[in-house]
Amino acid sequence: MTVEEVMSELESLGSEQIRSIFKNHGAPDLMFGVKVGDMKKIQKKIKKDHDLSLKLFNTGNADAMYFAGLIADEHQISTDDLQHWAEHASWYMVSEYTVPWIAAESPHGLKMGLKWIDSSDEKIASTGWSTLSSWISIRPDTELDLDLFKALMERVQANIHQVPNRVRYTMNGFVIAVGAYIEALNPMAIETAKTIGKVSVNLGGTACKVPFAPDYIRKVMDKGYVGKKRKMARC
Repeated sequence: MTVEEVMSELESLGSEQIRSIFKNHGAPDLMFGVKVGDMKKIQKKIKKDHDLSLKLFNTGNADAMYFAGLIADEHQISTDDLQHWAEHASWYMVSEYTVPWIAAESPHGLKMGLKWIDSSDEKIASTGWSTLSSWISIRPDTELDLDLFKALMERVQANIHQVPNRVRYTMNGFVIAVGAYIEALNPMAIETAKTIGKVSVNLGGTACKVPFAPDYIRKVMDKGYVGKKRKMARC
């Protein structure tokens, strides 16, 4: 499919109701308002198309940016592509989900995640923490440097209440991810979560809540899912 054909289909699937919901969550005006489930109907036709994903992302349309992540080829995307995506993501559904998912599935995820968390830009830093969360969710523990992730947990504990809004949210998510996906660090994640306590994040005029990390990790433990990895980051 061409860019024009995909954009036409996305536009036909958009609705004012979804636009309103997304805008309430911080989405920009440049979007059609397409449900993710409807996007996947187009995704099935295309599967993966690296060049098309890059072109769709560059339209600046929020729906097209998200869709670009669904068809991106993690084996072809470069660090330059990922950096461009991180810098130009139009809202948090792209910066904290689309970009991290593809970065984590690519060979560059750990490198880019560690680079991004040091950014002074709130959006990019939150992309970094989300990338690291996705990275550990799909890779076996034998491939992970546990000392590195211990140090990152200590960094979160020391800084989470002083960092910008969305970075607090994704740092909290990182602690949950460590507790859920790295069995050896589960006890440390629980203690870190307890020490951090409730994390305050301004989520705008939405009904969304910040997950309370200790309870969330406990639920994963109760289900017997600790250490169970995902097949892929994107969903």
